[in-house]
Amino acid sequence: MPSTCSSLRPRQEGSRLFPRPNSSILHVGMSVAAGLIRPIVICGPSGTGKSTLLKKLFIDYPDKFGFSISHTTRAPRPGESHGVSYHFVTRDDFVDLVKRDGFIEHAEFSGNMYGTSVQAVEDVKKGGKMCILDIDTQGVKLIKANHAYLNPLYVFISPPSIASLKTRLTGRGTESAESMSARLAAAVGELEYAKSGAFDVVVVNDDLERAYNVLRQVIVEGKTDEADKLPDFSSEA
Repeated sequence: MPSTCSSLRPRQEGSRLFPRPNSSILHVGMSVAAGLIRPIVICGPSGTGKSTLLKKLFIDYPDKFGFSISHTTRAPRPGESHGVSYHFVTRDDFVDLVKRDGFIEHAEFSGNMYGTSVQAVEDVKKGGKMCILDIDTQGVKLIKANHAYLNPLYVFISPPSIASLKTRLTGRGTESAESMSARLAAAVGELEYAKSGAFDVVVVNDDLERAYNVLRQVIVEGKTDEADKLPDFSSEA
């Protein structure tokens, strides 16, 4: 969803709500790409530590990166605030913005709607920073299909194992049995998508400091050859 602006959210695979945006959103999107600052798309299952990794990145490089603050229809969680964690809006307001071609990508998960607005990306660009988008695989697919001109670097944050992911989600103490099941099912789908080679870079968060160092080398120093390989989860399927 850090730098003062973060949508560090556990959003998972959802469903497209409306048809592809028309040319008005494409025009705005191309202006972002024309800034010659390549966006960074961060994706990975809920519980992989994306939030922690990105918070560290924003603390260390506050003038280099900007986070697109997402819109959502879900209620704020403890510690979250409007305009910082998310733009918390009603479903009617969200749908209205979609109809006005206000989103680059949007999806629905567990009855809640999430989206990355054109304005959020424009705000980061105007500040002269590299835009980081924390989105799910549905959003990745939409950008690849409809907004490839943005030419982002696609980074997948992976758990070392599905078992470790379940442990992390359980440790949060915020997931119901139903929610846990949904998130694990979504995680399996995201890991399968990552196996297709959809991402430029994989970072395995088996150790926070090591994973952060890999992420920093990839994003800040451009050393994509330092990236990890996606673990083999077949034995856990």
